Parts: sequence; C-alpha cells; structure tokens
Amino acid sequence: MATTADLKNGMCIEYNGKTYTVVEFQHVKPGKGPAFVRTKLKNLENGRVVENTFSAGEKIEPVRVERRPYQYLYDDDMGSHFMHTETFEQISIDKDLIDNADLMREGQVVEVMFHTDKEQVLSAELPPIVDMEVTYTEPGVKGDTASSNSLKAATVDTGATVKVPLFINTGDKIRVDTRTREYYERIK
Repeated sequence: MATTADLKNGMCIEYNGKTYTVVEFQHVKPGKGPAFVRTKLKNLENGRVVENTFSAGEKIEPVRVERRPYQYLYDDDMGSHFMHTETFEQISIDKDLIDNADLMREGQVVEVMFHTDKEQVLSAELPPIVDMEVTYTEPGVKGDTASSNSLKAATVDTGATVKVPLFINTGDKIRVDTRTREYYERIK
C-alpha cells in the first residue's frame, strides 16, 4: 500500500476497481485548509482521461506492471497480432488498447504493458519516433503562404495521415512522433 506522496508520472494505480496510469499530478498546499493532490488519470481499459483530487496522505493501491517487447505481425477481425521477441509466443490485442495503431507497420517492435497479477494486456506503445515514407501529398508551391510554419496533409505508407511542412513531397522519407502524430524531421 502506498500514499499520494509516492505518486509519479507513468505510475499505474488501482482506482474505483479499474487500472489507471498517472498522466500528471500536482501537490497543492493552499494557505487555508489541508493539502491535496490534483491528478489526471488515464483509464487503461478505455483510454479516457479523468481528473481526480486525493487528500494528502491518502492511501492508493499501486499496480505492478511489466513491459515486454512484442513484434507486430498482422491485423484481422480478432485484433492486432503480436509475437514476443524472445519466447515467440503470439497474442492478439484489441486495436483500442494501441495508441496511434495506424502508424504501426509489419515487423515493428512495440512495448506491451501487462498487469502482472492478472496477466492482462493493459496497452501497447509504439516507439516514440518511427520512420515513414510519404505515399501521397499535394505538391507545395513556393510563395504559397504568408507564414513559414504552414502544414499540409500527407498520407504515409501505413495509410495514416499526418501534417507535414510544405517542402515535403511524395516519396520522401520522414520521421513521425507517435505520441503527438506530428512531423519530426525529413530523412536524407
């Protein structure tokens, strides 16, 4: 058993019978009244983010989680299929548990988070930066904009659409940040 003083970003806790991860927390000590901890918690079952306030020193139930490397194989009507990179065991994960699943390509290694007590899949995370090839984008015309930070839509080889700068053309290789779905840089 832990208390709110032990909270950290990324920590997994049991709250109202469900598993949450701490997205953000702030310890507040007002001039009048008792201290409290304001948190943003992400439900690992449905992805919803809820805000909650705990009293300072309140007991919380930490959840033991384990991150394991799995390689993405394919999709079908059962979900996305992955293989453990060391034991070669295969599992199927519901697409709702994968953030930005449309940026995932065959053979890519992702980290799958497991609830160690229940052996239940909580989520799957892509690497922070992935390399993609632009399969289609409108050509950028020089002098098209008044500002230098204009973006246009581009379709990448996985079928996902991301916003890229005007100088990116079809066939270019780019890096994409999977957490924000933003263009990171062009690969030469």
